[in-house]
Amino acid sequence: MKPALTLSLLFALATPLAAQRSDAPFVVEESGESFYRLDEAVKSVGDGDATITIAPGSYKDCAIQTQGSITYRAARAGSVVFDGGICDGKAALVLDGRAAVVEGIIFQNMRVADRNGSGIRLQQGNLRVVNALFRNSEQGILTHDDENSTLTIDRTTFTGLGGCPDGMCSHSIYVGKYGRVIVTNSRFDRGTGGHYVKSRAARNDISDNSFDDTQGRETNYMIDLPAGSTGNIVRNIFVQGRNKENYSAFIAVAAENRTHRSGGLVVSGNKASLAPGVSRNTTFVADWSHEPLRISSNQLGAGLQTFETR
Repeated sequence: MKPALTLSLLFALATPLAAQRSDAPFVVEESGESFYRLDEAVKSVGDGDATITIAPGSYKDCAIQTQGSITYRAARAGSVVFDGGICDGKAALVLDGRAAVVEGIIFQNMRVADRNGSGIRLQQGNLRVVNALFRNSEQGILTHDDENSTLTIDRTTFTGLGGCPDGMCSHSIYVGKYGRVIVTNSRFDRGTGGHYVKSRAARNDISDNSFDDTQGRETNYMIDLPAGSTGNIVRNIFVQGRNKENYSAFIAVAAENRTHRSGGLVVSGNKASLAPGVSRNTTFVADWSHEPLRISSNQLGAGLQTFETR
C-alpha cells in the first residue's frame, strides 16, 4: 500500500519550482519569485516592468534581456560582483529590451575573442547606470545604435579598461549612434588603452567627472566625439599621464567625420593639467568640425593650449 502524500509534499508539487527557491539570489520583486540563474529571472519578466534584486556574492552568471524594462539592483551596493561571465560572446548584461537600470553592481574581468568583452552591451533602449564599478576588462559599456534613446551614467567608476592590440581598440565607454549620453559624478582612471569616453551620440553632456590618467598605459583621448556633437563638457577634472599612445589632445571633436553638428558645444569650467613630473606641449580641445564651439573659463596647467583647429 502506497503511503499517503503529506500536505507539505502536495504543496511542493503544486508550486512552481522558482517559487520554492527562497534561497536563490535573483529575486523578482514584483512576483516574489527567486531564481538561481539571472537569465531565468529576466525571462520570467517577459515584456513587463520589474526589479530584480541580487543577493551579495560573486557570480560567473550573465543574462540577455530581449524585451521589457528591468532594474538590476544589488541588495547592497558594492556587494554584487559579476566576474567574467559572458553571454552571446558580448557581455555580462546584453540589453536589447525597452529599457534598463543597473544599480550598485561591480563588473570585472570581461574578455572575449574580439576584444569587446564588456560589463554591459547596450543594443537598444534607454539605460541608466548608477553607483556601479567597471574594472579590469576590455570595455566597461559598449553600445550599438539607437538614435531615439539615452544612456545615463552617474556615480560610477571605470578603471583598468581599454586597449588597442593590432589596431582593434576598446575603450572604457564606447557609444554608437545614440540620441544622447549623460555622464555625471563619475571617475575614469588607470586606462589600459583607447579612449576613456568615445561617443558617436548626437548630444553628449559630460559634467562633474574626474579623468585621472596618471597611471594610464598607452591611452589616447580622454573624451573623443569622433562624429561631432552638441551638449556640454563642464566642471570636469582632467589629468593627462606620461604613458600615452596619443597625447596630442585631451578632448577631440569630429576627428573621424562630421555626422552631427558641433556648433554650440560648450566646454567650460573644467580643470586640466599634466601629471606631476610630465613635461610636454599638448592641446585641451582639438577640433575637426570647423564650427563655432563655446570654450570658456577652463583652468589649464603648464604646457596646455586651449584650442586647436585641425
